[in-house]
Amino acid sequence: MQANNKVGPDGSAPPPPSYTAGTQPAYGQPGAQQGAYGVPITGQPGVPGVPGGNQAPVVWMPKPSVPGCPPGLEYLTEIDQILVKQQIDMLELFTGWEQQNKYRLMNSMGQQVYYAKEESGACERQCCQANRSFTMHITDNAGMEVVRLQREFRCVRDSCWFACMDCCAHVIAIEAPVGVTVGYVKQKCSPCPPRFGILDADQNEVLSIEGPCCMIPCTDIEFKVISAKDGSEVGKVTKQWAGMMKEMFTQADNFGISFPMDLDDFMYFEQRPTTTATIEPDDVIRELVRT
Repeated sequence: MQANNKVGPDGSAPPPPSYTAGTQPAYGQPGAQQGAYGVPITGQPGVPGVPGGNQAPVVWMPKPSVPGCPPGLEYLTEIDQILVKQQIDMLELFTGWEQQNKYRLMNSMGQQVYYAKEESGACERQCCQANRSFTMHITDNAGMEVVRLQREFRCVRDSCWFACMDCCAHVIAIEAPVGVTVGYVKQKCSPCPPRFGILDADQNEVLSIEGPCCMIPCTDIEFKVISAKDGSEVGKVTKQWAGMMKEMFTQADNFGISFPMDLDDFMYFEQRPTTTATIEPDDVIRELVRT
């Protein structure tokens, strides 16, 4: 019997019925894919309503067009608040085995702006924990790394007295774009309250972060962002209370970062034109996570 094979108009055989085109995962974001320009991305692998989906949908903030702005940092020109949500790792939750941290950075409307993923050694995570060295990769909705944070190992973290010695003070180097160091966040010598300095590329202090003298449990904890020139408050970082169950059984933290829309103009007249203005929301996150 002759097989009844169907062919296309050009004589080629059609693809099997089960064939579907694959997608290439972006850096640090498994299954991430780029949507049309200016359109929020809502359909990704692992999202309800699309083939193979089984996770909550992720809505990305549309990418604005800002001439002259470093690629990937355009989002920061249209927002004055970033919400940082640390993702809960189930293996770490049930075994206590410290995993590489992951964060979603969102705007006030709940649209994801960036995705941050830690890169660190397994041995350091288990033995050194908060003192470990790490590299934090921050990517946009196309999976392109736009900011990189790097911190070296320090043997002491819990006492601000040791921060009086440069060899013991924690320092985060910020690269934006990757490969170009634009600033630093440095732990300052301060027994009470905790303080951090935000430095430019020449390590001149342009902003400082000051925490409360007493951190009251079960409440939000606020850190003020202060101008190094005149002492005025220009922003705020809030460690948000996540609820009793989450705080007791996980190490996942939520943060809110507020800063003025014209922070880049403010920084220009303070000392340097665009350095700290573009990195301030991101550099604060990681150091406060470890405070």
